[in-house]
Amino acid sequence: MKTALIVSGGNIHKDFALDFLKKYPEENVFTVAADRGLDFFMETGLVPDAAVGDFDSLSEKGKRYLDALTCTDIRRLKPEKDDSDTQYAVNYAIEKNIKKIIILGATGTRIDHLIANLELLLMGRKKGAEIALVDKYNYAVLAGNRTVLKKDEQFGRYVSFFPLGGDVTDLTLRGFKYPLEKYRLRPEDCGLTVSNEICGDQAVVEFTGGNLLMLMTRD
Repeated sequence: MKTALIVSGGNIHKDFALDFLKKYPEENVFTVAADRGLDFFMETGLVPDAAVGDFDSLSEKGKRYLDALTCTDIRRLKPEKDDSDTQYAVNYAIEKNIKKIIILGATGTRIDHLIANLELLLMGRKKGAEIALVDKYNYAVLAGNRTVLKKDEQFGRYVSFFPLGGDVTDLTLRGFKYPLEKYRLRPEDCGLTVSNEICGDQAVVEFTGGNLLMLMTRD
């Protein structure tokens, strides 16, 4: 099953992104440059399978690179549009029946863009796709209602949880430094589930309703 790797226009740590790409065999990954995410491909010599965006922020060098892509599916969008370039890239991947989508460059200095990208996790779930936002320090995804985390495979040291779009019911955390048992997690409980840690070899997350944002982080 293919994984879509979308590179957006936020902060990109080049070495981290290249190492992350190595985890996926070329035949199992579909790469998409979302607007300024095209710079990453240009700078690394990689060629995206697709490129989407209005491309109005590209440098002249970037525009020449884009024009030279003969094997890339290029979708030029109008600057005045309802979807962000990243959202269009996500929908493009879902239309190709790709069920796992990872977005690099989804974080940066613009908090409004970050919030919009976090909302994509909900959109993906409604459309049957699992979406993760990843950078050098963070891995954000919606947890399943029974998620098992293995300590030797986790991203970073800390695990935090937030309700996204409403309360999360009967949240149970086992194998964590700070456990919970059938707790109703509300948005105003934001300090309760920040910076937890896995104690043993693995930890289990369970809940019965709502959308639980899971952030695995490191300093």
